[in-house]
Amino acid sequence: MAMKNTNKSSIDEKESLKIQYELKQIEDIEESKDKYRKIVNAGITRWVRDFQGGHIKIESVEDLKKLIELDLQLQKDDEY
Repeated sequence: MAMKNTNKSSIDEKESLKIQYELKQIEDIEESKDKYRKIVNAGITRWVRDFQGGHIKIESVEDLKKLIELDLQLQKDDEY
């Protein structure tokens, strides 16, 4: 009479659950990045439109620079 190896199936199930959890975390991070990119892009669009309309003062160009740097960083993170 052969004995079932329940430890192996238990380990496989735990590993599968761990992988599913990690995949869910990755998906959540990607969804957050997508949302942040939309916010950043909306901010950049607004700053550019305001700049073209003459509404941005010189000291606020730093804010635009920060938005562009954030957008570039988010794009760089998407490459991995």
